[in-house]
Amino acid sequence: MNTTIYGIKNCDTMKKAFAWLDAQNIAYTFHDYRKSGISPDTLARWCERLGWEALVNTRGTTWRKLDPAQQAIASTADAVALMAAHTSVIRRPVIETSSGGIIAGFDPERLVALFAREGARS
Repeated sequence: MNTTIYGIKNCDTMKKAFAWLDAQNIAYTFHDYRKSGISPDTLARWCERLGWEALVNTRGTTWRKLDPAQQAIASTADAVALMAAHTSVIRRPVIETSSGGIIAGFDPERLVALFAREGARS
């Protein structure tokens, strides 16, 4: 099983996620979407699986700096366009496994459940 963790390297929440994965001896690939970007197709796939509401961080600094027109998300397409243009509005981390498991945000209990399900599929 391959695991990819998406986010921004210097984010405190990302550091917690890296530490958790390392402590569990879970190998992963890191994708820094601030440096490498993120494709609209990937964002659309995540929205299909999780819903855009789970992916757009409405509590962060980036969100607060957006004007009301940008914050008025009416559809998945609006959310994908916003996240593609402002990657730091994406909730961190997004962790995706090669077998289709995906979560957004750092929650150790949800990570345990994700990797328990993944282990059952291996």
